[in-house]
Amino acid sequence: MSQPDDLIYSEHAFEIIAKAAELAKANHPFALITSLAIEGGAAREVGSLAIVEHDGAMTGYLSNGCIDRDIQHHALDALVSQKKKLIRYGDGSRYVDLKLPCGGALTVLIDPDPDKAAILNAEAALRARRTSSLAFESPAGEAAAISKEFEYKPRQRLVLAGRGAIFRSMAQIGKATGYEVYGLSPELGDLDAVRPALDAEPVHLTSPNSEMPLDMLDAHSDFLTLFHDHDWEPALLKAALDTPARFIGSLGSRRTHDMRKETLQQMQVPESSISRLRGPIGLVPSLRDASSIAVSALAEIVAEFRS
Repeated sequence: MSQPDDLIYSEHAFEIIAKAAELAKANHPFALITSLAIEGGAAREVGSLAIVEHDGAMTGYLSNGCIDRDIQHHALDALVSQKKKLIRYGDGSRYVDLKLPCGGALTVLIDPDPDKAAILNAEAALRARRTSSLAFESPAGEAAAISKEFEYKPRQRLVLAGRGAIFRSMAQIGKATGYEVYGLSPELGDLDAVRPALDAEPVHLTSPNSEMPLDMLDAHSDFLTLFHDHDWEPALLKAALDTPARFIGSLGSRRTHDMRKETLQQMQVPESSISRLRGPIGLVPSLRDASSIAVSALAEIVAEFRS
């Protein structure tokens, strides 16, 4: 039987779908698990995913630990019987000894023979930075049949241009919170420092005035400039505002931000584009240390798109 350290708390759907695709390609058995319905409070959102392999190893979680071990055991049983399971936890569950501390109820589907072609297609779409979907149906014979389809988005990309302590802290915190992190800086030392946190080769900026297409920015991307010497910003911001990036923001004071917008106007950037620029970034004003500023900036992005 699997031990507690065989549970990997992978969070983003892409990580679970990629692992499922890897197992499917190798023809290794696994059960795909999802939360079909939530009533009241819950640690994860509806449609959250996990997989359990034949040896009990579990990737992903649905409850922040309070019932994941039980889900793991049910998944192993399903892999033996090759029958789907629909399990309700919390209010109205027959498992009265398993309580949900947050209250409410969670309905979980365990499928020991998921649609491998659908999983491979979903993985390919997510790798191509496209939204994908998976369909789920409750076992045949259930009194109340459940059929759901959930959409899954690519990992959010955080593209950072800057230098110094805030740039370094932002890269580390972005990585820790599950972002796909990219880094651009004129300082080779800063790029070396953040390299372990990056998901792509760092970009060395060599001139403040050089135009650089930011091709890595798509609709699932956020872009931040983190300079105290703002001469590096205009060309980068002009390029960023010409992309579908979800969030574009800059560090600095309100006065600096007004000057930044004036510079973009002089560069003939349309007002409709300039209006997309956020600044000064951060939910909490007037912070002085790099890590707090980084947390505050990321919190603003999360708050903006939490739904």
